[in-house]
Amino acid sequence: MPDPAFYPAHPLPYGRQHITDADVAAVADALRADFLTQGPRVAEFEARFAEYIGARYAVAVSNGTAALHLCALALGVGPGQRVITTPLTFAASANCVLYCGGEVHFADIDPATGLIDLAQVRALLRAHPKGYFQGLIPVDFAGLGADLEQARALADEFSLWLIEDACHAPGGFFVDSEGRERRCGSGQLADLAIFSFHPVKHIATGEGGMVTTNDERLYHRLLRLRTHGITRDEASFVNPGEGGWYMEMQELGYNYRISDINCALGLSQLARADAALARRRQLAARYDAAFAALPGVDVLAPGRPGHAYHLYVVQVADRRGLYDFLKARQIFAQVHYIPVHRMPYYERLGWKKGDFPQAEAYYARCLSLPLYPTLTDDEQDYVVACVAEFLPKQ
Repeated sequence: MPDPAFYPAHPLPYGRQHITDADVAAVADALRADFLTQGPRVAEFEARFAEYIGARYAVAVSNGTAALHLCALALGVGPGQRVITTPLTFAASANCVLYCGGEVHFADIDPATGLIDLAQVRALLRAHPKGYFQGLIPVDFAGLGADLEQARALADEFSLWLIEDACHAPGGFFVDSEGRERRCGSGQLADLAIFSFHPVKHIATGEGGMVTTNDERLYHRLLRLRTHGITRDEASFVNPGEGGWYMEMQELGYNYRISDINCALGLSQLARADAALARRRQLAARYDAAFAALPGVDVLAPGRPGHAYHLYVVQVADRRGLYDFLKARQIFAQVHYIPVHRMPYYERLGWKKGDFPQAEAYYARCLSLPLYPTLTDDEQDYVVACVAEFLPKQ
């Protein structure tokens, strides 16, 4: 039980970066180096992250949204193409299709997990002629890995490409039908996967993102698209022999590069990623045990194998009441997410309330509680005590 006299020394947000002296030293070293951007730390971060995730290739970019946009570009999304994703995600998972002129469609969620319901995806695919849809973007929501084995089977059956939005799940995995652990973002099943290094994520670079893949052709295209569509690879030049200064813009790309400064921080954070993930799982297990004894609070997917716990989500009848109650006690919980189809922009595209009842029902009750590696046991106990105090008020 928490100490009744305990009160947190500082506000408790739902997520928080953890910056150590080693992180500061790594960034300071990068600032003193010859390259602030397009230098050796970018390639080193890519190589180490690919090894950590279990993928053949990794391409570091400026943020997770840029990673999604580049994936859509690399896979040829354009006008007249239709892509399915979940309404329960950050808007970028859908926006990346619109950036390329494509059309977004949604399939509802499984209320037990918050993940896209692949049975709903199958029903949507069957309701249209084969070839009507071109791609599928499952999201590893809250850190729980989507079943990419089933998603891959659907992709193969209906001739879809597959992007895994793994922003919430570095180090996470799902268990396939043969009992094997499949690492999120490993490239074994999805054509491309993306990650974010926003400060509240598992690995922080300030801002940053990564694309992972096992496809060499897509890897080289991503490298070009990241840097204006320009290549310095003489073997691929249209007009070779110009001189050592020469480079070619071969397609329309973007400036989605990441700096050596960001990658220095990422490398330092990656070195302790496993320890941070273990602490997240330990905290989640403590929450699970505490809330199992509290009527009136439901935990989203408690105790699931491979869960990376970017978020710890509970569901209560009076979500707004609990949110305000916790805020008054210096606990800054958050809601993840407002379903994308209920955003005014997407409603102007024709989506409306009632289109995806499971996602909407989830949204009405969900709240993400503080969860990050530096959260102390006493602070967590305080959160639990405050939730328990509120529940009889519902």
